[in-house]
Amino acid sequence: MANEHQLKQTRGKLEQSKKYELLTNDTIELGGGVTLFRIKALISFGNVEKGELGGYVEKEDNLCHSGNAWVTGNAKVSGNAKVTGNARVFDIAEVTGNAEVTGKVWVSGNAEVTGNAKVYDNAKVYDNAKVTDNARVTGDARVSGDAEVTGNAKVYDNAKVSGNAKVYGNAWLYDNAEVTGNAKVTGDAKVTGDAKVSGYAEVTGDARVSGNAKVTDNAKVYDNAMVYGYAKVYSNAKVTGDAWVYDNALVSGNAKVSDNARVFDNARVFGDAKVSDNAKVTDNALVYGNARVYGNARVTDNAWVTGNAKVTGNAEVTNIAWVTGNAKVTGNAKVYGGELLN
Repeated sequence: MANEHQLKQTRGKLEQSKKYELLTNDTIELGGGVTLFRIKALISFGNVEKGELGGYVEKEDNLCHSGNAWVTGNAKVSGNAKVTGNARVFDIAEVTGNAEVTGKVWVSGNAEVTGNAKVYDNAKVYDNAKVTDNARVTGDARVSGDAEVTGNAKVYDNAKVSGNAKVYGNAWLYDNAEVTGNAKVTGDAKVTGDAKVSGYAEVTGDARVSGNAKVTDNAKVYDNAMVYGYAKVYSNAKVTGDAWVYDNALVSGNAKVSDNARVFDNARVFGDAKVSDNAKVTDNALVYGNARVYGNARVTDNAWVTGNAKVTGNAEVTNIAWVTGNAKVTGNAKVYGGELLN
């Protein structure tokens, strides 16, 4: 009798420790023999009142009985997925597979967190966004719109992924960085600081975009290239190899900066121009048209190189000089002081 009494007491304590129950009269069949059950609060906790109906779970392992975690609306949690801590899953959002949602996370709208993905801290995933595979979304990060964070990607701090953007591979997005529009960040790329990648732009390989830099339109930054400071790469421009574009530099049009080239200060490279090898374009210099600057050449000050001109070798064009037409400056030549070479 004593053992029976103790068993009843234990059962009673276990029931009291549960914050919700599964309703067998309100279910959803997912197919494959998987049934989801509507949940009902047994006690009041957080913003949930006793007797309040929640969303659907497959089993009690999906929603922790401790903390204020809750599934509401017609949201679904299934498979081996876990919602713990003070996390909330709203609307018609789904958390499935082996995914984990914890901390003070909100998953809402038509969002999905699946695979082995983890969303924690104060992160929010909403609208039609998807976080899948082994992706991590943490800190105060936001993933919204039709955006996708997949693969081994990490989005954290105050970073935002929105629109139709995709962050995948081993890419990292952190600080206050933003990826939006139809942009893609992939490979081992990192977008940090207050940088923004938008339009149809792509950042991939081991590329870095940081500071207040912007990469937009159809621009591409890849390999080991770096774009930082207040630099902007846009239109159909490409920055590749080990090239750096920084400070207030602009690269646009169909221009390409590659190899170990450097474009910085207030320099502009645009049109169909190419800057490559170890070349440097600095200060307020302009390189545009079909111009080529390569080798160890330097274009500085307020110099312009345009047309089909070529500057190569150890040549230097500086101090308001213009090199245009089919001109070629090579070797150790120096063009400066307002000279016009055509």
